[in-house]
Amino acid sequence: MGEHAGTPEEPTIARKPQPEGGQAPVVQRVRIRYAKRGPLRFTSHRDFARAFERALRRAAVPVAFSQGFHPHPKISYASAAPTGVASEAEYLEIALQTAVDPEALRAALDAALSPGLDVLDAVIAEGGNLPDRIEASHWHIELPEVDTAVLRAAVDAFVAAEEVLVERMTKQGRRTFDARAAVISIDVQMPTPTPSGAPAVPCAILELVVRQVTPSVRPDDVLSGLRVVADLEPPVSPRVTRLAQGTLTAQGAIVDPLDADRDGAAIVGH
Repeated sequence: MGEHAGTPEEPTIARKPQPEGGQAPVVQRVRIRYAKRGPLRFTSHRDFARAFERALRRAAVPVAFSQGFHPHPKISYASAAPTGVASEAEYLEIALQTAVDPEALRAALDAALSPGLDVLDAVIAEGGNLPDRIEASHWHIELPEVDTAVLRAAVDAFVAAEEVLVERMTKQGRRTFDARAAVISIDVQMPTPTPSGAPAVPCAILELVVRQVTPSVRPDDVLSGLRVVADLEPPVSPRVTRLAQGTLTAQGAIVDPLDADRDGAAIVGH
């Protein structure tokens, strides 16, 4: 992880002047993976977008802009995590007026963002549509004060059900949908043993892989499903982290969506 905002000598990317009479054309697209960690997991998508645009200006990134009276930086986001959820695998794409070195761009943006909003990777887009590569997400869910055996029984009931109907308020109003069908795998993990003599506070751990569907099935929907099938009511708010999202293999593994760009660059370079 690079230096962050407030440190001296923050790296920047050289800009080129805007052409008269319009916006400069797009010459390169870069895809970025970033994380939301610690207290910054409570950053909403809108707040992150504003922070990222400030980081682009601070790092002097030659971002391309839309045409018109109110030009906007050309940034597209792919399947942002809900507010309050940590993530190690958020993705976006930016269009640039000038070709840049992806690693230099990553370092400059990482330095320009607050600690906890961390830029992890950057690759040159080699074609295709980034959102089309987001087929599933892997979620790690910690449930403090929930016994592992209780969670395992609830998961068994969830898996055995043909469908598990839950309700959630969406932009289109309150909707009822099946939280079971989108779940590819759901596993209970044994918690890390406590040091000898430490009080044993239960904390059940759930590993969840969910297919990207419409409406999206989120971790809280699956937890609602566990409540429906087994009356599981965690006494403490769960701690949720997205560990990965991307293309789903036949074996159920998730492939980083940036791998295709790296592979494409390697083929071109070869």
